[in-house]
Amino acid sequence: MHDDITDIPGIRVGHDTDLTAGTGCTVLLCDSDAVGGVDVRGSAPATHETDLLNPIHMVDEVHAVLLTGGSAFGLQAVAGVMRYLEEQHRGVDTGVARVPIVPAAAIFDLAFGSPHIRPDAEAGYRACLQASSDPVIQGNVGAGTGATVGKLVSPLLAMKGGLGSASTRLPDGTLIAALVVVNALGNIHDPETQQVIAGTRELLGSDTLAANPFSNTTIAAIATTASLNKAECTKVAQMAHDGMAQVIRPVHTMFDGDAIYALALGPRDTPRLPSAQAAQRVSIIGAAAAQTLARAIIKAIRHARTLHSIPAAQA
Repeated sequence: MHDDITDIPGIRVGHDTDLTAGTGCTVLLCDSDAVGGVDVRGSAPATHETDLLNPIHMVDEVHAVLLTGGSAFGLQAVAGVMRYLEEQHRGVDTGVARVPIVPAAAIFDLAFGSPHIRPDAEAGYRACLQASSDPVIQGNVGAGTGATVGKLVSPLLAMKGGLGSASTRLPDGTLIAALVVVNALGNIHDPETQQVIAGTRELLGSDTLAANPFSNTTIAAIATTASLNKAECTKVAQMAHDGMAQVIRPVHTMFDGDAIYALALGPRDTPRLPSAQAAQRVSIIGAAAAQTLARAIIKAIRHARTLHSIPAAQA
């Protein structure tokens, strides 16, 4: 196992990275249709196709998830992912065309490099072309390129965030994995030592505080080999937010757009468990998703490197 989300069979991850502009996007492609759910806890989200994942809505298949920089502008990259999937004949069959379902979420990184260069349709398409089941490149890559953390006092005192991924195998063989972009207002705490490993730096004499609290948001995708329905995926996404709360403080603020997508890639024809057993299984998967996401966040910080004068934590 790689200890990342490509341990889930049928998942490929690709990045498009612009180090100069300090932005990029990351795509998670599903080689077979996945069942999806979502839970948004931050109060400043930039998202696409979240309503469709509501369990009361009809479509129950997802073909990719996009995590991107560029704030709401970066959601343009969805068009490139959809174009790639259409070329692969993937999507919901509407009778006249196949429509790819690509939920997406964006971080605000416009203040990091260039505010005028953001991921676009071509960036999303390039990320798809790079997608593979190889170990996921982490740190300053893709949607994590312009990510920073520790901005509660001022963005000028931030440290480098990034992209991270981790996976867990349950005793019954079920796999749960996380892919996360860590761009939080809060500080990052090591769950074992409870020490801050990345966050607000000390104010130096030459520093002046800037009032721009909007450059935040932690976004993630959870995937599992279990067979779950949309309501169960939504519960897993909800529980996975506990992983953010374990290591990001504060989290889910008015200036964060924290969002988690959950994908189930298990066989669609698996017999349903009795309700009590199904609830227990979802609870176990959700708890494992939280722990896995917390590890992925720490890995994002450990893999990040100094960029555009924003210092990284010590590896």
